Amino acid sequence: MSSLPYIDAGVAAAVGGRLIPPGPALGAEEVADVVGGLRAAAEASIAPVAEVTGLGAPATGQMLVIDRPTWVAANVEMAMTMLAEASGEPYPRPERLRDKVGARANGAQLGAALAVLGSRILGQYLPFLAEPHLVLVAPNVAKIERAMGVNRDDFRLWVCLHEQTHRQQFARAPWLRAHLIAEVGHLLADDPGGPPKGRPKSLVDVVTTPAQKVVFERVSAAMALLEGYADDMMDRVGPDVVPSVATIRARFDARRNKGGWTKAVNSALGMDLKLAQYRDGARFCRAVIDKVGVDGLNVVYDAPAMLPSPAEIADPATWLRRVHG
Repeated sequence: MSSLPYIDAGVAAAVGGRLIPPGPALGAEEVADVVGGLRAAAEASIAPVAEVTGLGAPATGQMLVIDRPTWVAANVEMAMTMLAEASGEPYPRPERLRDKVGARANGAQLGAALAVLGSRILGQYLPFLAEPHLVLVAPNVAKIERAMGVNRDDFRLWVCLHEQTHRQQFARAPWLRAHLIAEVGHLLADDPGGPPKGRPKSLVDVVTTPAQKVVFERVSAAMALLEGYADDMMDRVGPDVVPSVATIRARFDARRNKGGWTKAVNSALGMDLKLAQYRDGARFCRAVIDKVGVDGLNVVYDAPAMLPSPAEIADPATWLRRVHG
């Protein structure tokens, strides 16, 4: 019997597409402006990212400007692909009525979760699709650039710099995709260690066994590196490329770190963990670059053994001693 849960991908995409709001009301000219602007920014981001990162590997795959329901459908597809590859078996098709009903329920739950997330994502690199590509979510970019009151051309390019960095990270480290899928496979594997003992300290403690928590923290460290690296590099491009970069960063971080209702929603969605990855990963990258430069940091893309551990993300000096002596 398969270790994977039954999920009806069609239901997930349909429910997510139906539940997600369409985004801000835009006229035809405004739609053309944001779509055309994002396409131009995606192309314009390639050269400065290659220069500032020094990653050197030509990135491949399409760069697409999409709407919210398309983002939901792409992430449903990516989730199903990841789970199947991580388990090493074709995704199971339910035969019994009970399993079919469960698959539809699970699909609806996945679609609903993606509908909530999909209104917040500006862009994303999707490395786990059969054909990886970069996507930019036009209505979300339009909403945020207006809410922040920033230069729209600068903001669109700034967003693209981040996602373009992810695209080039995976090009520089072709082993990274398989490595992360293998880690997901470890999370899916049965764990003989049993449930966690004692009072759980976080949601991660509730939903993972002790062995799975070790893997989860290892994956979180890798994601902190990838996100923090992209966050740092998008600012290192500098005002020669994005003239209002300092203003954009200040306003974006203020919006990202809002308290109150926004903070409660972030916590419920697990976005607070994502924000911590940006912060901790960027701090790690800056500390390493201060000592050994960008080229010294880029050895993290040479092999899985070069990735920082959770402890090394928190204390970059330990990674520097291990890797650079």
